[in-house]
Amino acid sequence: MVVVAPSMLGADFGRLREMAELVAPISGYLHMDVMDGHFVPNLTMGPDTVSALKGLAPLDVHLMVTDPCNFIEPFVEAGAAMISVHVEANEAMKAIRMIKEKNIKSGIAIKPSTPLESVMQFLTPEYYEADMVLVMSVEPGFCGQKFHPEALERIGKIREMKPEVLIEVDGGIGTENAKSVQDAGADILVAGSAIFNAEDPLTAAKKIAGLE
Repeated sequence: MVVVAPSMLGADFGRLREMAELVAPISGYLHMDVMDGHFVPNLTMGPDTVSALKGLAPLDVHLMVTDPCNFIEPFVEAGAAMISVHVEANEAMKAIRMIKEKNIKSGIAIKPSTPLESVMQFLTPEYYEADMVLVMSVEPGFCGQKFHPEALERIGKIREMKPEVLIEVDGGIGTENAKSVQDAGADILVAGSAIFNAEDPLTAAKKIAGLE
């Protein structure tokens, strides 16, 4: 069954907890996008922001940062239930090991422009296996971008190669394409603008999750 992970980057930061409380009851995770202004040209939230939402729903921290190893400990302490790092970042394998040693779920994220083969070493028994692959269906850095349909093929390939791994998809997901992304093999759908720009965010989240 697919679950929805509302991206809090798409919410009004002045009402962040209020918006999180609204959608938390039907959220598998609250998705927290952390950007360092270097890996991507944007700055977003830090551990204090993540910690402020602890207890509402499991916190899914997506590190869009150049040096993820510097961020693991602070976000574990902030209450992260899952942390994803980018295959394109520095020392990604070391970061995955650090996350797993904290006994929380680890994810490996990949940009649309990066060859899919680069994530496979993170899914083999010889290494610390990642629990989840985060398929970016837009180039990371900004909320509200259009979904890249090429992501559907990538999702299918990962599902075929590694049936047991969780697949999360982030970028441009809304009510009009959520079903096709799920059918391709996704387990977790991240949606920001489609939820928080809607007149009724809770209803929008339910529709994306296939509950309405």
